[in-house]
Amino acid sequence: MNPSAHRVRLRRVYDPPEPADGTRVLVDRLWPRGLAKADAHIDEWPKSATPSTELRRWFHAADGAPDEVFEEFRRRYAAELAEPEAAGALDRVRDLAREGPLTLLTAARDPERSHAAVLRERLSGG
Repeated sequence: MNPSAHRVRLRRVYDPPEPADGTRVLVDRLWPRGLAKADAHIDEWPKSATPSTELRRWFHAADGAPDEVFEEFRRRYAAELAEPEAAGALDRVRDLAREGPLTLLTAARDPERSHAAVLRERLSGG
């Protein structure tokens, strides 16, 4: 595993910032509801590294076993991250992770079962 991956945290964007967050990167395509930009303390917002609107809608509407749906989502999102614009944004986030602690922020209720977890895997070379 990439040593920088140990410094990549997942947190909800609604949680108050902590000193251990390091660089705070919003990984949602849409701005989180009810959150003032001044309160978010976001350092980067690489929209092109976030799931497409179509994929996000599919994931939220998908019917089936949760593990199977998430695995299919993971596969589709990895394919999106391989596209040139997304890959460039992912490289930028990877560079930030090499510089020091990095926190991926999302409005998802369960960051560990969201695109943010998939993104963290990709940052570690997974």
